[in-house]
Amino acid sequence: MTTIIKNVQEPVLRTLSGGCLWLLIINGMIGAGIFGLPAEAARLAGAFSPWVFVICGLLQLPIMLCYAQLASYFTGTGGPVLYVGTAYGPICGFQAGWCLYVARLLAFAANVNLLVDSFAYLAGGTIGAGWRTVLLFGVCSSLSVVNAVGVRGAMRCLSALTVLKFAPLIALVLFGLLKLRPNLHLRTPTDLHDLGAAVLLVIYAYTGFESGTVVAGEARDPQRDLPRALLAGLSVCVGLYALIQAVSVAAVDSLATSTRPLVDAAAALIGPWAALLLAAAAVVSIAANLLGNMFSTARITYRLALGGQLPRWFASVHSTYRTPLWSIGFFGAACFLLAATSGFVWLAGLSVLTRLALWLACIGALPRLKTQFAGADRAVRLAGGNLVPVLAAAVCVALLLQVKLLAYASVAGLLAVGSLLYLAGRGSTLKQSTRVGE
Repeated sequence: MTTIIKNVQEPVLRTLSGGCLWLLIINGMIGAGIFGLPAEAARLAGAFSPWVFVICGLLQLPIMLCYAQLASYFTGTGGPVLYVGTAYGPICGFQAGWCLYVARLLAFAANVNLLVDSFAYLAGGTIGAGWRTVLLFGVCSSLSVVNAVGVRGAMRCLSALTVLKFAPLIALVLFGLLKLRPNLHLRTPTDLHDLGAAVLLVIYAYTGFESGTVVAGEARDPQRDLPRALLAGLSVCVGLYALIQAVSVAAVDSLATSTRPLVDAAAALIGPWAALLLAAAAVVSIAANLLGNMFSTARITYRLALGGQLPRWFASVHSTYRTPLWSIGFFGAACFLLAATSGFVWLAGLSVLTRLALWLACIGALPRLKTQFAGADRAVRLAGGNLVPVLAAAVCVALLLQVKLLAYASVAGLLAVGSLLYLAGRGSTLKQSTRVGE
């Protein structure tokens, strides 16, 4: 039986530093959610809501610790494809990769819709169906071009977008802390049921970190840099999210009913021009999330094709830019089609479900890989034996119990499509091998 290639010399260039990996991770996590979540968190948990963001960060910690340990075992492109495939065989590795690909594809399509809606808000009106389709196509195609022309160009773009999206958020926090001195004392929530609902909602703001693990084949030293980048990304998110929520609660009395909570907080603290700046920051934040998403997700089909599990053209690398050109183009086209035919809520819900299934698969692979890589010099070793994986799995199962049956059926259909693609890819590989033998 064919096995997953764990560490292979790849035609892509190893140019990503630890800082670049952190950029991919932080932009995968901080997208559109923080611009809308504060209102619902305040409605459910009131003055306790800043601590909900801290609680969710702690719940996310065991999951990310598992990923940090997994990342320390491998140097190749693929992330979950390598983790699950090495532990349980190629078809499981393919399904893990396909699961992540679908999750990121759906998230990208959902956020492209949000980006166009944000454009409409800044323009002060609505966008017709025709112009909406044109904008969707423009966003998907332009991001495809940026990713195709080289890693360095994409990283420079991502760095600039990260600065532009973080500056207004940090300014909001600083103005709020200096002007309002929000109360961060720990308060007991009044309704535990609402608190549970708030936790289940807010923890979604911590998804998307898988972006950095997929591109390990283009990192200079992934075994060292990826675990550090994962934990640094989580630390920044926890601190920034909690402070944003504390400032928003203190600045806006009607935060729980606000449709644009951070925009309203900026207007209350600084003025109308700051509200416009925060609305622009939302556009930039979504754009940065999309750029990082496309960069990493296109590498999944590249990795699967490299292992003979998809048609070989997915692994084709541009002769000049050394980027997986056809994988990038395929992803951009698929995102446009989904974004133009589906709505945000449904796409986002399916993305979350597929991601939770993927997390469970990777956590389940960890015990086997710990045994296999027990003697590895640079492997991360977590204290407590299997305690961290058990806690991580419990968090995932708790979230899965909240998902509706129709979403499970839809995801099962998408995974079935992946199985058919796997069989088609393996069939073409076998035919090619037969010709060579002849």
